[in-house]
Amino acid sequence: MPRSRRVPRLSAALASAVILLATAACGGGSGSGPGPGPGTGESAPGAGASGGGDAFPVTIAHKYGSTTITSEPERIVTVGLTDQDAVLALGEVPVGTTEWLGGYEGAIGPWARPELGGGPAPTVLKDTGTGPQVERIAALKPDLILALYGGLTKEQYTSLSAFAPVVAQPKEHNDYGIPWQEQTRTVGRALGKADEAAKAVESVEAEIAATAREHPGFRGATAVVATPYEGIFVFGSQDPRSRVLTGLGFAVPDGLDAAIGDRFGAGISKERIDLLDQGAVVWIVGDVAKDTLKLHRDASYRDLAVVKEGREVFIDETSDYGHATSFVSVLSLPYVIDRLAPQLAAAVDGSPSTEVRQPAS
Repeated sequence: MPRSRRVPRLSAALASAVILLATAACGGGSGSGPGPGPGTGESAPGAGASGGGDAFPVTIAHKYGSTTITSEPERIVTVGLTDQDAVLALGEVPVGTTEWLGGYEGAIGPWARPELGGGPAPTVLKDTGTGPQVERIAALKPDLILALYGGLTKEQYTSLSAFAPVVAQPKEHNDYGIPWQEQTRTVGRALGKADEAAKAVESVEAEIAATAREHPGFRGATAVVATPYEGIFVFGSQDPRSRVLTGLGFAVPDGLDAAIGDRFGAGISKERIDLLDQGAVVWIVGDVAKDTLKLHRDASYRDLAVVKEGREVFIDETSDYGHATSFVSVLSLPYVIDRLAPQLAAAVDGSPSTEVRQPAS
């Protein structure tokens, strides 16, 4: 069974996130792994035209076949854990969202809240690991259900499809593996707003590219994302958080994916601690001070050059910044890059004395 996509160690909320993602990924039966990430140039297959009603009908392929949307949807429910951001970015507000991180009103993070425009927040649905709340979703009378950043099983897809068109996760990627670009473009097609989606993607990609140019030291340096969950858990190249780094110019370590298999990430043994000894290691932790101390007590990790030379980056996953880091969406990425790039720059500047500071907010 795959493990959580974030740090699940210190609270009931974190434990719930672990159960949700791990159970959903196991139920999908195809391996797990999130994957949106900046700068990869991924695009949704078969991009459609924009123009509201003129864009319909539109057929979107996914893991369980294809779904045809016959008219412009007005009541959208997002089962995918980050799909609401793409919907909001295109000027629509879902009637229902699925909570994942932070306990935010409407499951809308602060990076996305301005897109509500002062309107009411969506109804929040829960998934504690047993799958979507089908009856509650049905009660919202949706005319479209989006489950792109997710791990729907065939049974769950069939149940939801009984009362609305469902766009499930793409078969080309692991569960929770859709790149943010493809997520945004696919949502654009489903809403009849393909042109707007393309422009939103181009805008964020341009911002990421500009940040990469400002930091030439990122290019070619190796980096890995990890969390101290039941030992050490590393994220693979197709995980969204890893794609943030590669979008900025970093490279994932050789042998990373071979070590974790066809999954978004996996725990590693002490024998593979070398996977952390890179140009930078980005830790997503529940408590920066306590987890840093705990990691540095382990001699096998403490003696790595990445530690001795001050190339560690720590992100508090309980903060808005930490939540946005795991979201990796068209709306969260600018928020993350503004905070992450200075940390990475301090880590790879070649001076062990440079402090990698936590963002001010």
